[in-house]
Amino acid sequence: MIEIRFHGRGGQGAQVACKVLADASFREGKEVQAFPFFGVERRGAPVTAYTKIDDRPIRVKSQIYEPDHVVVLDESLLKSVDVANGLKDGGFIVINTVKDPQDFRQRYPNARIATVDATGVAMSHGLGSKISPIVNTSILGALAKASGIVTIDSIQAAIREVTPRNKEENARASLDAYNNTRTWEDTNDPSGGN
Repeated sequence: MIEIRFHGRGGQGAQVACKVLADASFREGKEVQAFPFFGVERRGAPVTAYTKIDDRPIRVKSQIYEPDHVVVLDESLLKSVDVANGLKDGGFIVINTVKDPQDFRQRYPNARIATVDATGVAMSHGLGSKISPIVNTSILGALAKASGIVTIDSIQAAIREVTPRNKEENARASLDAYNNTRTWEDTNDPSGGN
């Protein structure tokens, strides 16, 4: 089973992102679960959502405590949330940031890091506002590129099905992010990964 945990802020679309990922994986013949963790969420407050993907039926319905990959929709969460808590060695942390993956190497030595300016991509496609960009579909493009768990074609098809509006803009944003994702896969590689 592949388990992905999303960390975002209320209003960024973490819940929709986990549903789109589940839909994309289902299109590729996988069994899926997607669900948010509900608390006292409000716009801007930290939120968590989960997606589980497997070749067999998924019978366990629980939060994800040891994710294979983590997706961070807002870099500022790294200051207040231990996003790598429970992350399996070698799993990806996909971060919405303008920074290079190497900038996170020391902080997350057992993870593979992928970064993308999902905010810039979202804004270039008119998704959300300058104050509150909607970065969920952009970050899914980055996850597809970094992890390879689902194709960008399936992500785009799922976006067109699941997102409530701006379907084509969201699909294009996911492809832009896919094409602009940077990774640091091997922290022991002195050349800096790829």
